[in-house]
Amino acid sequence: MDLSYTEEEEAFRARMREWLGVSLPKLPSKPSPDNWPARRAYDTLWQRMLYDAGYADLHWGAPPTERLIYLEESELAGAPYVGANFVGLLHAGPTIAAEGTPEQRDRWLEPILRGDEIWCQGFSEPDAGSDLAALRTRAVRDGDEYVITGQKIWTSHAEVADWCELLVRTDPDAPKHRGISWLAMPMDAPGVTVRPLRTLVGSAEFAEVFLDEVRVPVSHRVGAEHDGWRVTMVTLSFERGTAFVGEVVACRRTLREVARVARANGRWDDAVVRRRIGRLHAEFAALWRLTQWNVSEAQATGGVPGIGGSVFKLRYSQARQELYEAAAEVLGADALDLDRGWTADRLSSLSYTIAAGTSQIQRNIIAERILGLPKEPKGGV
Repeated sequence: MDLSYTEEEEAFRARMREWLGVSLPKLPSKPSPDNWPARRAYDTLWQRMLYDAGYADLHWGAPPTERLIYLEESELAGAPYVGANFVGLLHAGPTIAAEGTPEQRDRWLEPILRGDEIWCQGFSEPDAGSDLAALRTRAVRDGDEYVITGQKIWTSHAEVADWCELLVRTDPDAPKHRGISWLAMPMDAPGVTVRPLRTLVGSAEFAEVFLDEVRVPVSHRVGAEHDGWRVTMVTLSFERGTAFVGEVVACRRTLREVARVARANGRWDDAVVRRRIGRLHAEFAALWRLTQWNVSEAQATGGVPGIGGSVFKLRYSQARQELYEAAAEVLGADALDLDRGWTADRLSSLSYTIAAGTSQIQRNIIAERILGLPKEPKGGV
């Protein structure tokens, strides 16, 4: 695969860079991290600016190289990323584009791209995290509606969301990987209760969501009834394969800043620190190449990333933790200051080997689906 850029793609880069230079100064100051209504307004304003300029569909409608160029230039310019609507832009939207009916695509995709509607993810449950297929939230068919009762946890951005990509069990008697359906649930429906969860760094971008006989139209089901596990695999392929693309670019920018600080405070004189930063530079360069491959593969296979996303997710999660450990080593005592961005990022990086599929799950996927190793016997023996 040719990973270089053509003259036409470099011309697109120049236009993108020029537009960013003109548009970014028009943004208001970034709001406080714990003010989620203000963060929603800020993030959706930026999304609307992208939409009005014709760049909003770069997340799933543009050629892969244009998307990569957009991400490179956005990070270099310090532009906002998807923010509060990452579920809509990187998970739900691409899933609906791939699996939804024409009516569903017409209803939901444009509002996501315009920044009019925010989505959250209702997958995990208190007893169904890594074993997602063990979910127990029930959806009972009642004519043209489902009546939903259950609980979700780690629901990203539920506090400001308009819609939820929701997994429910529609056939309790089927094997656990069957009998699941993927629904789009309005967050203002009667019976929905949101309780924020505070993280290690004090933020509250996750929540518990309680569902008490919530009614959702059958027309909001994406995919066939009981076929939600397959649709979920499409969603997770986006989550693991392409949703972290912007973060790789951001990590490379952070690594450059770590090297700059090390030179300024004398830590660069330590050969161990230099070797550590050099190895991380190689790690993230390789991860960026893998990202290019994953995005290109997704375009070649109809827009859905392949299982190479698990390779990326596994290594990226660990590399991100190693990056912020290196940053802490360079900062020294200042690494204990929670007001420094690197300190909060270091703490949040601890979740990356768990979130979006644990590293243990990714290793199983790689072993079974890429290397062809036998599955673990039932019962673990």
